[in-house]
Amino acid sequence: MCKHQGGLFIKDIEDLDGRSVRCTKHNWKLDVSTMKYINPPGSFCQDELVVEESKENELLLLELNPPNPWDSEPRSPEDLAFGEVQITYLTHACMDLKLGDKRMVFDPWLTGPAFARGWWLLHEPPSDWLERLCQADLIYISHMHSDHLSYPTLKKLAGRRPDIPIYVGKTERPVFWNLNQSGVQLTNINVVPFGIWQQVDKNLRFMILMDGIHPEMDTCIIVEYKGHKILNTVDCTRPNGGRLPMKVDLMMSDFAGGASGFPMTFSGGKFTEETNPNPVIPEEWKAQFIKTERKKLLNYKARLVKDLQPRIYCPFAGYFVESHPSDKYIKETNIKNDPDELNNLIKKNSDVLTWTPRPGATLDLGRMLKDPTDSKGIIEPPEGTKIYKDSWDFGPYLKILNAAVGDEIFRHSSWIKEYFTWAGFKDYNLVVRMIETDEDFSPFPGGYDYLVDFLDLSFPKERPSREHPFEEIRSRVDVIRHVVKNGLLWDDLYIGFQTRLQRDPDIYHHLFWNHFQIKLPLTPPDWKSFLMYCG
Repeated sequence: MCKHQGGLFIKDIEDLDGRSVRCTKHNWKLDVSTMKYINPPGSFCQDELVVEESKENELLLLELNPPNPWDSEPRSPEDLAFGEVQITYLTHACMDLKLGDKRMVFDPWLTGPAFARGWWLLHEPPSDWLERLCQADLIYISHMHSDHLSYPTLKKLAGRRPDIPIYVGKTERPVFWNLNQSGVQLTNINVVPFGIWQQVDKNLRFMILMDGIHPEMDTCIIVEYKGHKILNTVDCTRPNGGRLPMKVDLMMSDFAGGASGFPMTFSGGKFTEETNPNPVIPEEWKAQFIKTERKKLLNYKARLVKDLQPRIYCPFAGYFVESHPSDKYIKETNIKNDPDELNNLIKKNSDVLTWTPRPGATLDLGRMLKDPTDSKGIIEPPEGTKIYKDSWDFGPYLKILNAAVGDEIFRHSSWIKEYFTWAGFKDYNLVVRMIETDEDFSPFPGGYDYLVDFLDLSFPKERPSREHPFEEIRSRVDVIRHVVKNGLLWDDLYIGFQTRLQRDPDIYHHLFWNHFQIKLPLTPPDWKSFLMYCG
């Protein structure tokens, strides 16, 4: 399977030497003689399969299967009393778990935006969400993306209970790498190794596992109470490399898609009507591409659930909306999967019970395991409860972004060299044109428009004469300056839909994007010294 997003390989008909295979999902190409990807170059390496010789002199290709860590110290499931284990959905990826006399919360994003100003909550969280967080015994945060690690939410929590125990996996890039910059005062963050049970009390333990595609940042979790397992794969593309416990009591995962800027934010070539020779106009092509990707994700999730055979499955971590008026085009184009459609697909192919959660709804695990038809197994929110948000408080958050626009840093054009030198990406044959824009992606009056040649990290006035790939990135000025000033990752730009991109040729530069989305330095640029030097 392709290491990018788990697609299947087929013979590459363009390869005359017969050394490469092509992934059916995104057309990535793997050179099987080196086990390195040749498109996009410089991305992942595949693990080689082990070759063994049988007694009959046959060659066997083997994938090594490490032991399942959750099988260490196994526990037999005990009977659960009604009300003993309850799972309450709050919003997006946030679940509130009552496990005996302990409370555990997953990924609290309950106020404010994610990805700068691109994502907003679709559901209205229960009005007592802050009290629920304050009463938790522990909080698990799966990864550093701001729809899971929400500093606006944690700021409110820290104001009431700064010492609340928070648990994260020991990822290469720390989940809380930006804590000091955020100004949020949390004093009890626990970083735990992967694949080892963390004992909470005699009945409750949990284990954090890494993602097989993005082990440097993504994680998932198994929670076990009295031998009953709850599996939360969150956003992992290939959780634990595809090895997961079967027949857990409750499984939850993302389902929606729509977390990528591709292809909605792209223009030029096949992405733009004027230059597109294809009889299918670009908007139809984009819509069809998005629809196809959604369907692939839906089928993948349904197949995963069918293979793992949990007793109950819940789709979550996909309830966001591009609600700011400036992102109307994205909202209309970026259609997400319907959780009920996924649940219907699962029910058609298996006998797994499904739950489409609504804010404040509670699933009683003991009741559901004993009798799935029990009317008290799932308690829906009271009649008249507001389910969907119809207004968002944009003002305070846009004010923070806008504050960066007039910052003193940007009075000096040398900030460009300072920033990209700090970023540390070079020795790669790519030229990028960066253009600061207004809300509508037109050049911002008085904004910067410049070239960066990443081969030697220079800033030429014109594109170099050598042959080179080229990318144009238009970014809303408030977001790009906020990102630059604070040394933030470019996910705010790309996943937050705050850019418009053109590229020639139309290929994905994995090394470039991976660096700016995951591998930027952990400490921000030293703008204080920069301004002193400029002064």
